Amino acid sequence: MASQTTMSPPVHLSLPADAPRPAAGCDVCAALAGQRSEAHRRGDHSAVSDWNVEIVAHRGRSRC
Repeated sequence: MASQTTMSPPVHLSLPADAPRPAAGCDVCAALAGQRSEAHRRGDHSAVSDWNVEIVAHRGRSRC
């Protein structure tokens, strides 16, 4: 079996998606967005990403 001697093609990444918007009038979404803002203020980008996931998940399982 021959081994590969050439490089793989380059990986193309897209720009990050926009942050999800909290639903208007939803107290839970507002609280999650507040936590996300605080994480952003601290420079904790991992937590910002986590709060984005929480906002999307909350909107998906409730009627905000």
